[in-house]
Amino acid sequence: MSAKRVLVVDDSETMRDMVSYTLDSAGFEVIDAFDGIDALEKLAATRVDIIVTDINMPRLDGIELIVRLRSEKAHKGTPILCLTTETGNDTKDAARSAGATGWVQKPFDPDKLVRVVRKVCP
Repeated sequence: MSAKRVLVVDDSETMRDMVSYTLDSAGFEVIDAFDGIDALEKLAATRVDIIVTDINMPRLDGIELIVRLRSEKAHKGTPILCLTTETGNDTKDAARSAGATGWVQKPFDPDKLVRVVRKVCP
């Protein structure tokens, strides 16, 4: 059985490194992108099983990324988790309306992140 492939999207290199290390250590294959535009470019060339994205990013934020992905046949059913410092209900509602599968708060607990990723992408 091959490892599930995760795309981690975050404009913070430190955060991408921490999330990538956490998921890689749990047996996932991790690809990273520095914002929504970079994510779309990588997704055009590679298939992933789940996407973990920040909300606040330059060029293309997480909400707009989710909207664009949900409009593509290839990603209509791909689990998309938001991993963000945002706590407002408006932002959570916007993410849900865009098509987000779930939400994990930063700073994240590594064990919880792995549990949530495994739950939405068994």
